[in-house]
This record gives sequence, structure tokens and C-alpha cells, in this order.
Amino acid sequence: LPVNCVMSSYVRPTINLIPYSYKTLGNLPAQNRHRTAGAQNFVTKVFIPDTVSHPMTTDDTRDPLISSVVDALTRDLDTAGILDPQVDAELLVGHVLQLSRGEVAAQIVLERTMSHQDAVRAHELGARRAAREPLQHLTGLAYFRSLELAVGPGVFVPRPETELLAQIVIDHARTLPDESPIVVDVGAGSGAIALSVATEVPYAQVYAIEKSPDAFAWTSRNMTGLGVTNVTLVLSDLVDALPDLTGQCAVVVSNPPYIPDDAIPRDAEVRLHDPQLALYGGPDGLDVVRVLAVMAARLVRPGGLLAIEHGELQGAQVTEILRSTGWRAVATHTDLLGRDRYTTALR
Repeated sequence: LPVNCVMSSYVRPTINLIPYSYKTLGNLPAQNRHRTAGAQNFVTKVFIPDTVSHPMTTDDTRDPLISSVVDALTRDLDTAGILDPQVDAELLVGHVLQLSRGEVAAQIVLERTMSHQDAVRAHELGARRAAREPLQHLTGLAYFRSLELAVGPGVFVPRPETELLAQIVIDHARTLPDESPIVVDVGAGSGAIALSVATEVPYAQVYAIEKSPDAFAWTSRNMTGLGVTNVTLVLSDLVDALPDLTGQCAVVVSNPPYIPDDAIPRDAEVRLHDPQLALYGGPDGLDVVRVLAVMAARLVRPGGLLAIEHGELQGAQVTEILRSTGWRAVATHTDLLGRDRYTTALR
């Protein structure tokens, strides 16, 4: 599972100058004196070292180096306890400049500048990130597998660990002999799982069920933005969803809310900004899983797969719930950090 920023301006290196003396100028031929004096004035204007650091204020309108802005943001985000401060700093600057992170790195190598106005905007975003507003809310984007998804307030920001849940479903769907296997994503949120399956198994018929109207709007936006045509969006509570597909589905997948009601998420980004409907799952966090086990048993055909993401300490409880509702071949799988994170079962 998410200050006031001050930018130090670039301080030019000190260069020791030996100015021309009036005596020296006096010894030069008359026709060259004005040239030498002009050269002296030019050198003075360009190379006199700036020994004072100028923090960015609204009165300082000089265009700073992109590297200076990234460095200042990185320091501020590190002080605020952001896990990957430089990554976030580069992404924020890239967002302001409409550049990828790689393009930002290239601009830094080339010692390019950014406008004062863009630098101020980057620092404003940095201050919001330091206050633990999710990076994805600031940029409006979340990356999931090969997809670039629009996200913001009202929808759960997809996490990297959920990519493995999508992989389980994609791998299974690819082994099926069906011409168009039916895959159902329950609690679709931004559409991360449903759209991944739809784009990576393009012959699959995918249904994305979402209960929250706010989240449903983001699912719809992402489906339209990606030009995906093999996903059907359904605004419905999961208990009553898809009555016409009873016994026909090859896969049901879900990343349901599974945090116990009295638990406090560690990350402020989650605690303060993710929708509670997508987080909390009752006293033990598994109320939705219990409903899902029954609902999925209605939808899938014999041999159909159910795949669920859950908390790292909930594997045994999820296994018990699935076995008690008639599921077989129940197995718990670990995420990339070796934590129990997913449980699968067959009907």
C-alpha cells in the first residue's frame, strides 16, 4: 500500500580576476583603450562571482536550473519523511514541465533551466506532497503494469503489489480454451485490474463492477482514455451484480477492502486520502470477502477461478472462508516481499 519549500539558486563558481589598472590602460595605444575598457566592463558583468545564496521568493524572477529545483524538492521531501524523495521530486518537476522522468534526467545533464513560474508551481506541489497528499493525486496519474491511469480524490490509488494479482488472472485466462473467457473484476476502482486483463488478454470479455459512483467515474474515464472496447462497466453492489452471468464466468477477481474497522493505516496517504469504502472491511476486515466468496460461487462455472488480494496476516482466515463456502484447491500466494498477499481457489 502513500512546507514550505525553499529553492537555493545556483551559485556560480568563484573566478579570480586580475583587473586592468589605469596605468596599464594608459600605456596602451589610444585606439585600443576603449576596446580594452569595454572588455573589462563586459568581463566584470559576466564573471563576478555571486557569493550569496538566493532562496526562491516571489521577488526572484530568475530562471533556475532544473537540477536546482529537483535538489531542493528532494531535500524538502526527505525531511518530510517521503520514502523516495528524489523520485517524487523528479516526477513533480516532470509533471510541471510535461516531461517524463527520463526526459527530466536528460534536461538536468544538459544543465537546462525552467521558468520561474514553473519552479514556483513545482515547489507548491512539493509542499503538498510533503504534507502527504498522494503523488498520484498531484500528477493525476498512476502507473499500473503497462497502463497509465487517471486517478484522484474518490478512487483508490492502485498499488504495485496488485499487479501480481492481475498477473495471476492474466496467466490463468491465457491457458483457457475459451474463444472469449468471461472475467469479472469486483470493486474495480480505477479499473486497474479489469483494464490490464482486457488489454493483455484482448479476446477476453471483462466486466468491471463498482459500487461507488465516484470511483465508477474514474473507471469509465480510464476505459475511454485507453480506448478499451472489451470491458463492460457495471455500477452495482456486488451481492446483486450480473444475474445473467450465473454459472458462466471463467474468473472472478477482487482487491476488496480488507482493513479492520479499528485499524489505522500506517501511511498518511492512505489514511487521509484513499476512500474509506475501498479500505475498511468490517471488524476483522473480511466482511466483503465473505460476501465475495458466495457471490463468486454463483457466477463462476465449474473449474472457475477466484483470486483475492488481502492483508498479509489474513491468509489463513481467507482460506477458511473459501473452504467453508465450497471452494477447493485453495492456495495462498506471496507478494514480492514474501508476504502472504493473495489467495486463489477453484470451484
